[in-house]
Amino acid sequence: MSVDIPNQGYSAVTPSPESKPLVPKWAIIVGIVVSLLLLVGSIVLVVWLAGSYPNQIEAIRDIFIIVFAAAACSTIIVLLLLLVAVIRLINMLEFEIKPILEKTNETMSMVQGTTTFVSTNVVKPAITASSYFAGIRRGLKVLIGDARRNLPD
Repeated sequence: MSVDIPNQGYSAVTPSPESKPLVPKWAIIVGIVVSLLLLVGSIVLVVWLAGSYPNQIEAIRDIFIIVFAAAACSTIIVLLLLLVAVIRLINMLEFEIKPILEKTNETMSMVQGTTTFVSTNVVKPAITASSYFAGIRRGLKVLIGDARRNLPD
């Protein structure tokens, strides 16, 4: 038994073979060349400035060292705060959510026991009695027949 679903104008998505790339190849090559030229130019500029103005370059170097040290300290502080947040999350999972899950598991086992008890002691006898009565009624109907049809007109 198969069910035919009508096609409502939908088709599988297939990429077209002549689709254009998002960025042309020449733009990527130009970007790489410009980046390399800027890198080489900045290295040459720093070397020239170091030879021409050594005192100013040392001051700029010291400022960069201070900025990078401050960034490292702030990164360490942020990582410590993140560590504290993770520790609090683990504690919450262990001491708050775990007991809730254990209580839920206990409740589910009680519900399972209750349904087993009700199925065994209530539903099964009711179904058995109903099937006996249906069998007796059908048997009497077969033996005696339909009471309304047996009466003379």
